[in-house]
Amino acid sequence: MSLRFRPLPVYSLVTAIMFAILVSLGVWQIQRLHWKLGLIAAADRSFALPPVPLDQALAMGQGAEYRHVALVGRFDHAKEAYVYAVAEGGTPVYHVVTPFTTHRGRVLLVDRGVVPVELRDAARRPAGQVAGDTIVIGVWRTPDPPGLFTPPPDAAHRIWYARDVKAIAAADRVKLAAPVMVEADAAPNPGGWPLGGQTVVTFRNEHLQYAITWFGLAAALIGIYVAFHISKGRLKFS
Repeated sequence: MSLRFRPLPVYSLVTAIMFAILVSLGVWQIQRLHWKLGLIAAADRSFALPPVPLDQALAMGQGAEYRHVALVGRFDHAKEAYVYAVAEGGTPVYHVVTPFTTHRGRVLLVDRGVVPVELRDAARRPAGQVAGDTIVIGVWRTPDPPGLFTPPPDAAHRIWYARDVKAIAAADRVKLAAPVMVEADAAPNPGGWPLGGQTVVTFRNEHLQYAITWFGLAAALIGIYVAFHISKGRLKFS
């Protein structure tokens, strides 16, 4: 069997460039996949470690992400804010976000957990408004910033639609020790609300599907290139 091939120069050049781009995109997604898997593994390791004191967490910087931290101090319930969210099953809830001042005067925002819509008003859950010195164990998180389509906050009712740490703090003229949110663990609050332990260690990871798509398009491009040359009589097997 012999092969006769007379490639079209311009068409071949364009195809080669497109093929290189598609393969490069596939390789990039494979690299992103390995990066994301490493990120997930690091978060899982951090989440499983014992709590660290606040000074250590501050010194760790980004390395404190997903670490448990132990805080000792008081809540400022008068500056409680509420972040709208949707719980599993589509039920609307509010995350109760409260400034917490440590014994050394450092302030952090603590996501104490969620309450149903009917309990957003703190007067309906007075037992949960812990007074005096208390210990909080929570997860050190850097929330994602608001997106392009995130609704503006309802300042009159102190309702937010993203955990915009800096904006929430600025609204109450609170100077934070770090632009993070400490997500309280599942230790029960008096009266049962807010319900803590809401941290979910998940990362969107669709890089493998994207890589398969790009490599698939590269293979399809070669198939089209070959079929086109056969249709024009420029690629023949005899």
